[in-house]
Amino acid sequence: MIADRFDRYLARNVLGAILVVQVVLLGLDLVITYINDLGDVEGEYGAFQVLLYLIMRLPWRFYQYSPVGVLIGALIGLGSMASSNELTVMRAAGRSLARILWGAMKPIILVVAVVLLIAEFVSPRTEQFASAWRLERIQGTGAVVTQQGGWQREDDSIYRFGAIRADDTVLDLTRYRFDDRTLREAMSAERAVWRDSGWQLENVAITRIEEERTETEHHATHVWDTSLTPAQLDRLLRDVESQAPSELWAYAGYLRDQGQQATEPLLHFWQKMLMPLTMGSLVLVAASFVFGPLRSVAAGTRVFYGVITGLSFKYLQDLLAPASMVFGFSPAWAVLAPTFICAVVGFYLLRRTG
Repeated sequence: MIADRFDRYLARNVLGAILVVQVVLLGLDLVITYINDLGDVEGEYGAFQVLLYLIMRLPWRFYQYSPVGVLIGALIGLGSMASSNELTVMRAAGRSLARILWGAMKPIILVVAVVLLIAEFVSPRTEQFASAWRLERIQGTGAVVTQQGGWQREDDSIYRFGAIRADDTVLDLTRYRFDDRTLREAMSAERAVWRDSGWQLENVAITRIEEERTETEHHATHVWDTSLTPAQLDRLLRDVESQAPSELWAYAGYLRDQGQQATEPLLHFWQKMLMPLTMGSLVLVAASFVFGPLRSVAAGTRVFYGVITGLSFKYLQDLLAPASMVFGFSPAWAVLAPTFICAVVGFYLLRRTG
């Protein structure tokens, strides 16, 4: 019974500190971003609309700041208990260091569950809605462009998309069809509209390239024979980083089916799915600061070292991400390597306390 009370008290302190840190980080980010985005005021997109847009994006920012929030929150929660000698009392009462660590890990399970649910079901939708809402305020009602264009390969064709609107209309579509690296056909269309489970092109110009001549055809409408659906196009053109884990996995599968590298979507997929290990390793580092060499320093100093550690962790992941694309190793290792390094450092510092 007493052990359960110890665990609940420890978990309550750590979770409360994490929530306070997250609120502070989100508040600072909101204020700084709001001041910076005031330069984008245009048309019906005024100062109040800028604030509403940033509020819509809070779920995504919460996800982004969660690892640093967990690290600093665990540092503050455990550090405050260490400063008031509560951890010393727990150890004197027979609580092992491992049991205290497990008590600090319990609230992290709840935080991880919330973060994963936000990453899968909330932030992808709020990001998409916020972008569409912002563009409609700037460009006027009816200007519902949700994603800007890009390039995509399918079988023997390469496509360029100008943009895709929220009503599943593709604007400024161009297709280049190749035969053994030789350009055989170029097609351009003003728009492509999704009707009756198929694409219909409008204002189409098709140029066929033969050995000694070219032929050009013009059509008011034309059928676009492709396996791409509006949902797939939206996924292909949307910012990869903000997509849900299930969308990233499907996107990676599509790229592999087309014979393309799927490193980028897999990298973000593993970053989201390995979040429990990431946060667990950061809590170990936080505990090592409290019980290890930094246990006698001021709380502000521990928080400073925690911020440096969190930034170093992020920069290392950001460095390994492009390295996985260049050198061809699994994106999972780009996520696991910093996590493993944090865990090893945390265990080493904690062993020195024993």
